[in-house]
Amino acid sequence: MLTDLDTFLRSFCTNLSLALGLEEQIDEYWHKRLSSQTNCTNYLKNYLLQVIDSPLVLGLDNIDEIFPYPEITQQFSALLRAWHENAKTEEIWQKLRLLIAHSQDVYVSINVNQSPFNVGLSVDIGEFNNTQIKELVQRYGLNWSDTEINELKSMINGHPYLLTTALEKITQDHLTLSQFLEIAPTNQSPYSGFLKSYLLELEKDVLLKRAMQQVINSNIPIAIDSTQAFKLRSLGLIEFKGNEVQCLCNLYRLYFYSRL
Repeated sequence: MLTDLDTFLRSFCTNLSLALGLEEQIDEYWHKRLSSQTNCTNYLKNYLLQVIDSPLVLGLDNIDEIFPYPEITQQFSALLRAWHENAKTEEIWQKLRLLIAHSQDVYVSINVNQSPFNVGLSVDIGEFNNTQIKELVQRYGLNWSDTEINELKSMINGHPYLLTTALEKITQDHLTLSQFLEIAPTNQSPYSGFLKSYLLELEKDVLLKRAMQQVINSNIPIAIDSTQAFKLRSLGLIEFKGNEVQCLCNLYRLYFYSRL
């Protein structure tokens, strides 16, 4: 589906119809002589947005999952940007509110005038500080000391996803903090699938893999090729320290050290 734009947009419209509890009418609005983008736009404009009474908030979560597919990324991004711009001149498009969430910086090649990532309000979710981590720990019913919180933070920093995943695993499996820290960088980890996807991404790009090897083999921030640094930062694997970089957290260092 992610290799064919027409199939992708048909599926997008079908799922949107079902989510709104409306009958799917793709065949009635999809014309062979028109482009897939035009058909998709017409489906929203002439059907979905016409029949709903209240504004439609379209939340696109994990949109970075399409980034490995350049054609889909470029065309779909241009489509979202066009809908955003349409709202400035056409009242019907003001009923559409776009929320786009992604965990990576956008390093794929997208025309700045067709990108939906440089318009609207951008909100960056940073790492949790100690106070926020302590509050999160308490919400999971755990009574940890500051020392224990720092032990967890030394493994995964304040990364929101890594934190919530850790606390869910600990509470569900009744693990001690020590038991969790022992399995965190292994194949028994609740992060195994998450980390494996990054490993596969690195294995596909020799230069990116080599840059990551440099990072995890150093205990201090180092300078690496700027292009590879941006890509690794976009994947969320490193952080910048001035003009140098270091591994985002010890979990990544331990996991990739034995696998790259």
